[in-house]
Amino acid sequence: MSVCVPRPGRPARRRAIGRHPVAVARWSGARAHNRGVPNSTLSLFDLDQSSASVSLPAPHTLRIVADSTDRVAWLRARNQGITATDVAKLSTPKSIVNAARDKMHGTSFSGNSYTDHGRAREPVIAAWVLENYGIKASTNLFRSLGHPRHLATPDGVGVVAGGDLHLAEIKTTSKPWRSIPRSYLRQVWWQQYVLGADRTLLVWEEHLDFVPVAPVPEFRWIERDEDQIAILVGLANALIDNLDQQARR
Repeated sequence: MSVCVPRPGRPARRRAIGRHPVAVARWSGARAHNRGVPNSTLSLFDLDQSSASVSLPAPHTLRIVADSTDRVAWLRARNQGITATDVAKLSTPKSIVNAARDKMHGTSFSGNSYTDHGRAREPVIAAWVLENYGIKASTNLFRSLGHPRHLATPDGVGVVAGGDLHLAEIKTTSKPWRSIPRSYLRQVWWQQYVLGADRTLLVWEEHLDFVPVAPVPEFRWIERDEDQIAILVGLANALIDNLDQQARR
């Protein structure tokens, strides 16, 4: 399994939630997963110092499809493809059929007190993530480099020193975790694939009767796993094929 603790020599600063955030590192490069999008231009002429220091946009920002602050447009865009929420449910052939039914006809679940609590706590936890790890909250829906119907909306996106792209995913739970739920790992790996990210900070806050049990949330770094990503891409494409077949009937 690709779950790991922070890298040696880089101890995590676990400040209590509620302090002021810090800025996110600027884009300075691209990893192999993002090399399909050009991020530099060669000039025939010498550049002065001020021109040479201009930072170009990170490749993943060129693949923004929608923003969840415009909920109608965001939901419409999500419905056209396969998201991390969809992929989190995919593990067997039967799960593909069930996911296709939910995509075609919708689901009766519209939320409850637990999901309401999670939405209320997410901005607070996101501020803690930004302060301690420099990963900024994100509301953007991204598409993958190679497939326009592979989509993801991570909770946080940050470019760190050296150009590595790190994501954040935030959860709340009423029960302690003995291990990371497999559905959450699938969600994280899918987001890494879509954005071309190297690792994800999975952060979860346990609560008792909707009151956090600790001053800071728990967290684990999840490393990119190409083998798991390949499996998820295959399952997602099978789901797309199923949806397209139903649409043609």
